Amino acid sequence: MILGGQRILALGSAAALALGLAVVPAGCFPKPNKSSGPGDATAPRCPTAPVTVVVSVSQWGQIVSTLGGNCATVTTVLASSAVDPHDYEPSPADTKMFLHARLVVVNGAGYDAWAAKLAAASAPQALVVSAAAVTKTPNGANPHLWYSPPAVTAVADAVTAALTRLSPMAADYFAAQRSTFTVGLAPYTDLIGRLKRAAAGKSYAATESVFDYMAAALDLVDKTPDGYRRAVTNESDPSPTDIEAFRAALAGHRVDVLIYNAQTQGPVQEKIRVTAQQHGVPIVGITETLPSGRVSFESWQVDQLDRLAQALGVPA
Repeated sequence: MILGGQRILALGSAAALALGLAVVPAGCFPKPNKSSGPGDATAPRCPTAPVTVVVSVSQWGQIVSTLGGNCATVTTVLASSAVDPHDYEPSPADTKMFLHARLVVVNGAGYDAWAAKLAAASAPQALVVSAAAVTKTPNGANPHLWYSPPAVTAVADAVTAALTRLSPMAADYFAAQRSTFTVGLAPYTDLIGRLKRAAAGKSYAATESVFDYMAAALDLVDKTPDGYRRAVTNESDPSPTDIEAFRAALAGHRVDVLIYNAQTQGPVQEKIRVTAQQHGVPIVGITETLPSGRVSFESWQVDQLDRLAQALGVPA
């Protein structure tokens, strides 16, 4: 999404349908923005041949790797935070990557449409897990589903079901990995519960809709001005009136915290951030994709939630 400036990402069969699966494409030729390999080097040995999996974006890639363990060879197409999934143009190497995949995991909801097209064209026999299909999120709705705790759980369940269907001999293995994932996610789920109890009813405003699902899960009140929010949703630039309404809300301390997408740079976002800073409104920078150096979904999310708790002055 580009708002008043440049987007810079530098810190991203009936049974099948019942699981949120679709029959579509698959491969494995990594480039600089790709990551691939066994799901989890620390996981137990796999009792059978691993399932070849392609994941569109890193937000889901680490989750799928944990769920698959050593019974899945997972390739994430966009593993780099320097690439914008919205506008990504696949290369011929990307097409080859999908050729041999037995499972493809995409976000959906218009976020990574290129991945679903590659899957349908290159691996029509592969199973596809779509986070949007699993959560019944339509195109045009907020696509940042990895910020929704229920969506994370639903996608994890769907991926485990798909892996089990593709490799029944490893069913017990995948069930154990699903339990491992739940245990590893405990700091994230526990922190969400504590924050919800302590911060429910506090308000926020956001430069983008990236964090909105998590804010709703925490029972925070969205005070982003309506005109600005509509412009962001429609991927258009807010009007001067919308921007001034946002700045006035910050200057009038009608907002407890500003949620700022640190991966988007532009004059509109910067003007809003500076206004919050000038008026002493706490600012929490979040990112759309895993920042460079982050390999764990849980640690990425917990770090942001810890900083949100500090900004709101509540115990975490």
